[in-house]
Amino acid sequence: MPSAFWRKSPRSPEFGADFHTGHCSCGVLGHTRAMRVSDFTVDAERLWSGAPQWEAPLAFVDLDRTVPTPDMNIALPPCPVIGIGDAENPLASKLDAVVEAPVAAEIIASQVDAMPNAAAAIVQLLRILPELSPEAGLVAESMAYGMLQGSAEHHRWQARQAGDQAHPEKPGRIDLERDGAALVIMLNRPEAGNAIDRTMRDGLREAFTLASLDQTIKTVSLRARGKAFSLGADTTEFGTTGDPARAHAIRSRTLPANAVLGCADRLDVHIAGACIGAGLEIAAFAHRITGTPNSWYQLPELAMGILPGAGGCVSLVRRIGRQRAALMILSGKRLSARQALSWGLIDAIVDQPA
Repeated sequence: MPSAFWRKSPRSPEFGADFHTGHCSCGVLGHTRAMRVSDFTVDAERLWSGAPQWEAPLAFVDLDRTVPTPDMNIALPPCPVIGIGDAENPLASKLDAVVEAPVAAEIIASQVDAMPNAAAAIVQLLRILPELSPEAGLVAESMAYGMLQGSAEHHRWQARQAGDQAHPEKPGRIDLERDGAALVIMLNRPEAGNAIDRTMRDGLREAFTLASLDQTIKTVSLRARGKAFSLGADTTEFGTTGDPARAHAIRSRTLPANAVLGCADRLDVHIAGACIGAGLEIAAFAHRITGTPNSWYQLPELAMGILPGAGGCVSLVRRIGRQRAALMILSGKRLSARQALSWGLIDAIVDQPA
């Protein structure tokens, strides 16, 4: 078998390098013992297109011990492939992500091992999104989301939530204020952390459609009342449409992200406090995003057995790139305002927008 890589040091034959001693409390391929990150580590030569396919639900590649050759021809397995080490290694850009602070390899291993099918769907979607238009990307995202809605992993998460769901808060509201050529769109459900329910979803769709069609609107600003920008989608409404195909059809007509595309170049967003899930997914389409010093950002969907389905796979890839989007989604890790700024997720840290 021709090798596209030369290894600087030997590896264990089954799972790869012993370079990392971190542990995660998870099980792979049916095992329940605590696993080390090294248990998921693959020799880079196993990524050669003619090699036997890697069968674990996750693969780490030690970029510090891998030297690519000019004839490198890799084929990623249908699972997350994550680099650890030298981000300047030419192989790094071909992987799904490269570990960097504040995300740790152990967190990814634990998250992926708990929801391996969802994690696989996420990276396979992210791999194709850079080649698609935003409109086509939203269709692909919605179909992948619908598939995962019908998965055993998501159903297990739903079963665990069944007894814990709080009584629904009163419906939310989207307030609009027009001042000349400026339109302000306000999330108004502070008592529920601006969790986006069906009423707010439809209101956002209508507001962004208005902004897209009315070219006399020169600036569109998205703001939120209360201490949190948004806690994401209202999880009490999850599962209300049991047929994934029907759910996809509904999203195709009602998803606010489809309307946001028409005014994204005029949209600015200011974020205070928590910006989670759907709230972040919509915001990330904006031309400019500012956040307060105490703002923070998170995509927790993998732990639910699904993926960001409010446009986030598309918007995050466009804003911070495929690899950092994968890090956020696969880890579920919170980003502080400072970290979000360094990644390009937000454009400035300010107390109040200009």
